[in-house]
Amino acid sequence: MTDMKITNLLLAGFLSLAMAQEAVAQEAATRMARKPKAPVAERPVSLFRFADEVNYSPRQTTFKLFAPKDAESVTLSIYAEGQGGKPLQEMMMFYSSAGYYTATLDGDWKGKFYTFDMGRGECPGVFAKAVGVNGQRGAIVDLDETNPEGWDTDRITEKVKMTDLVIYEMHHRDFSIDPSSGLKYKGKFLALTEQKAIDHLKRLGVNAVHILPSYDYASVDETRLDTPQYNWGYDPLNYNVPEGSYSTDPYNPTTRIREFKQMVRALHKAGIRVILDVVYNHTFNIEGSNFQRTYPDVFYRKTADGKWSDGSGCGNETASELDPMRNFMLQSMRYWVDEYHIDGFRVDLMGVHDIETMNKIRRMFDITFPATFIYGEGWSAGACAYPVEKLAVKANMRKTPGIAAFGDEMRDALRGPFSDDTKGAFIAGLPGNEESLKFGIAGAIAHPQVDMTKVNYSKEAWALQPWQAISYVSCHDDMCLVDRLRASIPGIGQDELIRLDLLAQTAVFTSQGVPFILSGEEMLRDKKGVHNSFNSPDSINRLDWTNLEKYPQVFSYYSNLISMRKNHPAFRLGDAECVRKHLEFLPVQDCLVAFRLKGNPKGDSWKNIIVILNSAKQARSVDIPQGNYTVVCRDGVINEAGLCTVTGSQVSVPAQSAVILHE
Repeated sequence: MTDMKITNLLLAGFLSLAMAQEAVAQEAATRMARKPKAPVAERPVSLFRFADEVNYSPRQTTFKLFAPKDAESVTLSIYAEGQGGKPLQEMMMFYSSAGYYTATLDGDWKGKFYTFDMGRGECPGVFAKAVGVNGQRGAIVDLDETNPEGWDTDRITEKVKMTDLVIYEMHHRDFSIDPSSGLKYKGKFLALTEQKAIDHLKRLGVNAVHILPSYDYASVDETRLDTPQYNWGYDPLNYNVPEGSYSTDPYNPTTRIREFKQMVRALHKAGIRVILDVVYNHTFNIEGSNFQRTYPDVFYRKTADGKWSDGSGCGNETASELDPMRNFMLQSMRYWVDEYHIDGFRVDLMGVHDIETMNKIRRMFDITFPATFIYGEGWSAGACAYPVEKLAVKANMRKTPGIAAFGDEMRDALRGPFSDDTKGAFIAGLPGNEESLKFGIAGAIAHPQVDMTKVNYSKEAWALQPWQAISYVSCHDDMCLVDRLRASIPGIGQDELIRLDLLAQTAVFTSQGVPFILSGEEMLRDKKGVHNSFNSPDSINRLDWTNLEKYPQVFSYYSNLISMRKNHPAFRLGDAECVRKHLEFLPVQDCLVAFRLKGNPKGDSWKNIIVILNSAKQARSVDIPQGNYTVVCRDGVINEAGLCTVTGSQVSVPAQSAVILHE
């Protein structure tokens, strides 16, 4: 604990040189500050401590707002409630020599609410740590009172290779809302504190839960939760406060904070890391955003003709290369790790952000909390008003050596292109995707047996190390695997669907990248064919837990597949040179990819592991090195103790299935 405190102090100095002038900033908060009639353009303060925007103690509460020096006035308003009513007190804030506006309220103001207003509309500032209902007003709280029992010892500090992770992507509402879940706190943070939920995740074998955006977002009205509303939360409002609709009481500012921490605590006790989906690339809108209402035009990019750039596809894009946004991201991510014990981040549309910022984030955590994982989408949703060679897109991942990205080459090689739901690929029995699949199996690194001229999307390896590649076949903003199979293979029967589903996941979990699955795939989830169900009703997005009883073989296969990966380091070598040394691809056939993990890689108890993926509708004979083999996977069953033995230099692989064997 002492070391962590020292580190915190060091980083605080790193992020905010302006704090050295703190004493100068403490001016009488009740005096009017008269601004110059002819404002002079100034460069925004680069190292402002956003996290210090509001600081509470029983003796006094201090307010510091990053806003332009030439603002006509900046007003602080105090309210009794999180919505409605007139201010209890209004006061002008003064511009300090340290580059921000200040005010101080003497006495104990815990439980009250506040807003800032510089003439563009009231808002809770950009770094509210607690808010009232719908996030329109900030709340003055004592964060220490939100800590659950055991919070002071709640940390997973062990640093492991990313390839040791098994990431489970989930949305709070989707996971627990259906009556079949049997969970009490349906659609809430607390659902993940319930034993049934924890037991399910542990039986499956995942050790990291990636939760979709859980900060306070704009699209759900927290005052009308009895009215059906739905959204995944990719419309940020308050970045540093948990979402109220996932709490049991959105009106109480401390409830959402405490319940979020209870969720993290429960998952950590089960040995499961928590990864937060963060959306710094855009805001819900511009004019109504907290950024624009406090310091206009310094957080967003514009095109050469002065229009708002829209690389996010959501109407705006933030400017991470500029000091205000860059330092906001640094401080926000650090805050989630410090206050909420978050273990990692999935960065939405990471390709909108600049390389330097992403590397600064990585270096910050290397200093403060090295066990923090960072990965993201290596693309944008449109053209950005910033040079692409400076953006954290997948093609530039070699310039971000501590950060991972999603490997869409493997995804689309397995199930077909993102742009056409009806077009299949490898698991649909279509040839031509074998090299792309091999690239994904190798973890997106350069491998002498992968012909990059035949790989989809990428013509050169973009990962320096295999752990930089997230291996997956489905995620939230796409069809479920079941839906994709039905859309791309007309008339597919249930037995064939299950065979191909298991085959696809076998490719993912025997790859050298970081395996990632969408919540519910283990119970054969579907979304009624909807591609992007971000605002679809529960009838589309909910998990049907009765599928666990309908398709027990699916859950069993997933669980055993994950267990096999965990038990055998050959499937997660984690080092590029080691992969190139031990991973050998066998001759390719149309709709068949096979590879061998030679020797006993990383001291694996299995020698010369062979994995064969056959998506053809007929059995195949595959030549293998002469030997005596134990078959551990065949016909949709995995048993590490062995299913049968094979002797010789050839093995038969049933149609649309995987075979795994070892010497």
